[in-house]
Amino acid sequence: MKKRKIPMRKDLLTNTMQPKKELVRVVIDKEKNISVDPTGKKPGRGAYVSLDPDKIAYAKEKAIIEKSLGAKVPDEFYDELYQYVDHQKARKELFGDK
Repeated sequence: MKKRKIPMRKDLLTNTMQPKKELVRVVIDKEKNISVDPTGKKPGRGAYVSLDPDKIAYAKEKAIIEKSLGAKVPDEFYDELYQYVDHQKARKELFGDK
């Protein structure tokens, strides 16, 4: 049986290549709306961030996502992203990899 290729993406926060399933996509559309893209299929410019709540807090402090997407990121979005990442991390620890 042939092994499947695992899609890799560069994590914006750690600058390392990781499997796409271990990252979450943040996307900005033409109207400059920034959102979390759990499916990875929303149209617009995207950036991948790791599922580590500590890294999200660091990204907020250093404005890493703002620099990458080229737009002002509201604090509410960082809160939403932090909650999403924290939930996904807890879910992964509880249920394991699938």
